[in-house]
Formats: sequence, C-alpha cells, structure tokens
Amino acid sequence: MSTSNLSTVDSSDRLRVPERAQCVPSQVLHLRHLPADVSEEEVLALALPFGRVSKLITLKHKNQAFVEMASEEAAVTMVNYYTSTMPTVRNHPIFIQYSTHRELKTDNLTNQRAQVALQTIGVAAVHSGNMASGGEGWGFSSSPVLRIIVENLFYPVTLEVLQQIFNKFGSVLKIITFTRNSQFQALLQFSDAVHAQHAKAALDGQNIYNGCCTLRINFSKLSTLNVKYNNDKSRDYTRADLPTGEPEPAATFGVALPQYGAAAFPSTFHQHTGMSVAAVPGSLVSPPRVSLQVAPPAGHSVLLVSNLNPESVSPHCLFILFGVYGDVQRVKILFNKQENALIQMSDATQAQLAMSHLNGQRLHGNMIRVTLSKHPVVQLPRGGAGQEEQALTRDFSGSALHRFKKPGSKNFNNIFPPSATLHLSNIPLSIGEEVLKDLFSSGGFTVKAFKFFQKDRKMALMQLASVEEAIEALIALHDQQLDHNQHLRVSFSKSTI
Repeated sequence: MSTSNLSTVDSSDRLRVPERAQCVPSQVLHLRHLPADVSEEEVLALALPFGRVSKLITLKHKNQAFVEMASEEAAVTMVNYYTSTMPTVRNHPIFIQYSTHRELKTDNLTNQRAQVALQTIGVAAVHSGNMASGGEGWGFSSSPVLRIIVENLFYPVTLEVLQQIFNKFGSVLKIITFTRNSQFQALLQFSDAVHAQHAKAALDGQNIYNGCCTLRINFSKLSTLNVKYNNDKSRDYTRADLPTGEPEPAATFGVALPQYGAAAFPSTFHQHTGMSVAAVPGSLVSPPRVSLQVAPPAGHSVLLVSNLNPESVSPHCLFILFGVYGDVQRVKILFNKQENALIQMSDATQAQLAMSHLNGQRLHGNMIRVTLSKHPVVQLPRGGAGQEEQALTRDFSGSALHRFKKPGSKNFNNIFPPSATLHLSNIPLSIGEEVLKDLFSSGGFTVKAFKFFQKDRKMALMQLASVEEAIEALIALHDQQLDHNQHLRVSFSKSTI
C-alpha cells in the first residue's frame, strides 16, 4: 500500500459524511462513535483480519473514520462478522456500516501517523501471508493449522459450530476435536496460512455463546492434519469418501445438540434462562442484529431482503432459496420498490438462520442484503389490488416443498452455507451421471465435477463454477421432475469433490 492512498481528514478538509447507514454493500465502511483520541493502529486493527485496507480517513473531531477495503467481499465479511460481535475499541462499543461512498477520494496528503501505524502492524506481511497475531504484538508464522482450546464449556461445541465460525475467514479443510487435560480442544486446518492468521487475530478470546465457551487460539506446529474418519469428532471436508469409523456420540460432554444446528442454542438454554434466542447478544453464533445500534424485537420471523435484481427476482425463486434454511410462509416483493422483498419464515430461529447464511450472497448478479424486518407478518394484497401487485405476493404456507415440516427431519442436521458444491438427492436408479450433467449444463451451468455416493446411489455431489452459480442452479432445479413420480432435491453441501 502506498502512503499516498492513506490520509487523515481534519476540520479543514471537506468530505461529506453520510447521515444514515445504507443497505447496499460497499467496499467503503463508515465507523462511528470512536474514542476522540483513537489511533490509526486501533482503526486498522478492526479491519485487517478481513483483508487488505486500501485507504483510511479519520475524522477525529467527529469521532468517525472511513475504511476502504481492497474488495467488496472483504467489506461484506467484515460487516457480517461485526453484526454478531460488537466491535469495540478499548472496551468502547463502536458502530460499523456500509458507506454511501463507493470509493474514498482524499487530497493525498501524507499521514505520518498512519504510515507509522502500517509499519508497526506490518501490512506488507499481510500481502506475503507471513503475519500472525501474537499476545502483545505482531509475530510471524506460516502454519495454516490452528490449535483451539474452548474454556468455560457450558454448551456443546461441535464440528459444525467450529466450521461455521472459522469459515468466515477462509476455506476450512479439516477439523479434529479431542479432550486433553479435561479441556475440549480442536485442531483446524485452513487452505492458506493467511486465513489462519486472520481468524486468530479476530477470534482469540471471543465467546462462542454469550458468557461462555471462550476460544483460546494458537498456531500449531503441524503444517497439515491427517484425518482418518469423517464423523462427529473429525472431518476432512476435501474427502467425502472417508469412512465413519466407530460411531461417536454427537454431543460433547453429554449435552444435547441444538435442533437447528450451529446457528441455534441448545434447547436446554431456554429452560435455564427463560430467554429467547433473539434476546441473547454478544456471541459468535447467536443471531446477528439488524444493525449495531438497535437490536430487533425478539421473536420476529419476517426478513427484509434488499438490493434484489427486479428484472429477475420472483416470489418463487426467493421461496426456494430461503427455503433451504426454513419453511417460508409468505413472500412479498414490494410493488413500488421491487428491489426489496419481505419473506415470512415459520419462526424467528429460521429467520436468523436464513439471514446469517444469505446476507451478502450474490443473487442474479446483485449482492443481496438480508435483515430482520419490523413487520410481524407479511400481509396479503387487499381485494382492490391490481393483478401485477397480486402476482408479487405469494402464500406458500401449504407448500409441499417445505423441508422442515416433519418433526425430527434429517434436514435439520444438514443446514450449510451456500457453496459451489450441491448435494443432490432423490435420484432415480434409472438416471445416470451424464443425464444429470446434461440437466445442469442445459440450464447454462458449468459442471466442474460430479460424484455419486458410494453407499447410496440416490445421492450425489455436483460441483459448479462458483457459489453464485450454485445458488442459481438450486433455484432452477430443486424439485425438477426426473421421472413420472420422483423429483430432484437440491441443497448446499459442506463437502467438496
């Protein structure tokens, strides 16, 4: 990074500051309520775990700063993370939101303090992949493997929980969990050492659940993990063909697993505290808030989806996509603002799941924004509404495509973030690999790899060119009829081929 791109705006500079947060993602982020004497090092420390910082502007007289990340994806990752974990500087809560600026333009005056800050933190090491966070400063490491100790273990910490948390910082390849000295521990391997460094910098000392399950993270001396079995104790996400070995109990220390997987609290939590999931703030896998200023009312199950492509979106496509994470009851695309839609899920937990997994994903070329709505329900059009307005609202409460209607369904245990690899099921024995490849190819999708399950030929993995393409394929081909009485079932996979 050249120092000419990094400058401070003082009271004599004229840079208009947006007065309210915008839903549209931008690689420029607006930080507010900073301490009056905040340093450039403290601002950069909030952003560097998520990627390279292109420009920084501090407005100390306004307790604000602007950070321009090198990519929009890095900015989205940063905002998504800080919606579930309150960012602080010296234990002082601050607010981070997307800026209305698409890029930062400054007078290019050299900021000596910022230059010193970059030298201290070692930005050059970020680019080379050699930077790692130490206890009191910045050290160096090249290992992609982290050693994780979970202290104050009150709720179960499963492979799925760890994968959900750490996958925000890069591709998690392998995880091994074990108990040593009466402590729950894990070894976790990223695809790249810099991802491990970013994860350690952001997560060390954080609580998984509110007030408990504290992460203590160090670099392992190992450069790779050797996983022999895919089960509840270990997982190689690059090898779907590994045996399960001896069956292991799913719960750690005898605590029941949460019904909705990694994004929900175990059922015993509500019995102990009497609090709803949405009422619990400040943990890594608790439901994220709409904004850092105001938490949404507990129990709301309606989502607001913005920045949709009005030329391509439909109630049906939103029903199929959001239906991966819960049973969608109603969808309303706003008649006068068709880039926005309201989606009513069956309950608040499903709404939180959908929001945490789909916020920031690309749909029809647009990066969508998913937040909780203030509306308690989605209203159906009144009798006097026109035909076009009525077509933009659909009631799916009686749909046969709900994945979670059946109590105890295995679908509850197979909820994963969007990925380029799709899980196909309900495949007739008469349908072969080439037929399925042709089905996807004829829809305009690029098939990179395909593999039937060895023990169950009714299921297969299909790897496409990108996550965005996989999202489009799931929408287009879920429930596709394959023969006279069998329809294809499509979901996102945690595995790769």
